[in-house]
Amino acid sequence: MSDHITSAYDRDLESVEILITRMGGLVEQAILNAASAFEAQDEEAAQEVRRADRAIDALEDQLNEEAARIIALRAPMGVDLRALLSVIKISGNLERIGDYAKNMAKRTTVLASLPQVDGSAAALRRMAREVGRLLTDALDAYVRRDVELAREVLQRDADIDQMYNALFRELLTFMLEDPRNITPCMHLHFIAKNTERMGDHVTAIAEQVIYMVTGQHPDEDRPKGDNTSVDTSVPAV
Repeated sequence: MSDHITSAYDRDLESVEILITRMGGLVEQAILNAASAFEAQDEEAAQEVRRADRAIDALEDQLNEEAARIIALRAPMGVDLRALLSVIKISGNLERIGDYAKNMAKRTTVLASLPQVDGSAAALRRMAREVGRLLTDALDAYVRRDVELAREVLQRDADIDQMYNALFRELLTFMLEDPRNITPCMHLHFIAKNTERMGDHVTAIAEQVIYMVTGQHPDEDRPKGDNTSVDTSVPAV
């Protein structure tokens, strides 16, 4: 490959990395904003989260198009090809996390008119913030090509699962104690389950980092800490 072609190719790869970093930053902000809007029952802030999701969707489209263009034009091999294939998968996971944040914002509007459930807002905020920190580390692992940090992210997802399990049991208790709690608790469970699924998508990003760097997917199946037997959530929209 001539120096000119190599330089252009490097610029192509750098542009994709910049886009994935920008998309990741928007998703991190969406998680924090959705959690803050929920805790404050701020319907206008929740609406802003929903509007901001369009930028995340647009970046996913742009990334997929750019990665496909580079693959078609440059015919990369080895680690470069894995990097581009990983970008496509990572952008898809980021888009799904953004959808779940948008779903939290949608439920904020609904919950504003329902009775409050003591302690639930703080528990969900902690859970969302932990997911946000996990996503930050997964994106750092991507930028730094840090396999050890990516493996750490895989292990820490168990903390998210444990937080979800505890909140699920608490919501179930509230519903059993007073039937009037059933409707708000169902909405809260929807948010909790969506937040737990955000963590699953973060771990998928970490797995892609490991594949991108090593050429191999993680050997062991990641143990799931979600031991609840009921799933009342629906797919993100």
